[in-house]
Amino acid sequence: MLELRHLKYFAAVAREGNIGRAALGLNISQPPLTRQIQQLEEFIGAPLFIRSVKGVELTAAGAALYADAQSILTLAELAVERTRRAARGQLGRLDVGIFGTGVFDVVPRVLRKFRNEFPDVEISLHTMTKDEQLEALRQRRIDIGFNRLIPKNPDIKSRVVMWERLMVGLHSSNMLASREVISFSDLAGQPLVLFPSRGHPNFSDFVAHKCREYGFIPQVVQEVGDAVTGVALVASGFGVCIIPESATHFKASGMVYLPLKESPPTMLDVSCLYRQDDPSPILRELLRVIEEFRAEAGVEGDA
Repeated sequence: MLELRHLKYFAAVAREGNIGRAALGLNISQPPLTRQIQQLEEFIGAPLFIRSVKGVELTAAGAALYADAQSILTLAELAVERTRRAARGQLGRLDVGIFGTGVFDVVPRVLRKFRNEFPDVEISLHTMTKDEQLEALRQRRIDIGFNRLIPKNPDIKSRVVMWERLMVGLHSSNMLASREVISFSDLAGQPLVLFPSRGHPNFSDFVAHKCREYGFIPQVVQEVGDAVTGVALVASGFGVCIIPESATHFKASGMVYLPLKESPPTMLDVSCLYRQDDPSPILRELLRVIEEFRAEAGVEGDA
């Protein structure tokens, strides 16, 4: 039976042209090496070397085998190295669930940091609501998701990646647009565009609750599926919207973004969520990168 060690020993002898020197390089004695070469010749059914007092030379059969042996040994080394890299989380595929406003700032920064360190990991992005991310995690269709306001789940872990301030988006023609800051109470009676419309608890629920905390029921004129649609409606003069700070990266003609005046300011999470029992080395490395990202950004605590 042909084994990898036979090719390794054969290639060493072919390179050195001398069994003694090859044995020295392989850190074995000469008789066992000679037996391995003899076993290989018996298996192939042809002599591979011409022996002389000066050493050995390849036969025509040996020269043909040497070219293939080098390729096989190189592929074997590559296979081992790829396996080791995969075990270290440096090679493979990462399926990531993403959502609305997180794709404007925080999530791309985290994934760019990861990709800079692990360029050979293929990252595949999937746009999903929170409920869809939870289902996809349990079905092992994604490895990690990014979202907000993650409910407690016994099989799913979450970690805050970044805290964001709340902002108000409004059209420049709105009488409030000339202010430097705006308060929640200023929004009483203003036509509000809320998002998203699915996956509770969601940002719409969060905004409605904050309005009630400030003593008014929000006048909701439209509830849409995502931040881009919401901002686009406001940019057309449809109303105003309360948004996470990352959504201000979405530029639209006529839009004005103002900070909310609160002390202390209301902060909203961007969190990652992943399976509690996931042993993936790639996920392990991404979570390490997220911890480094948190430390660099001065992020503290969890939702």
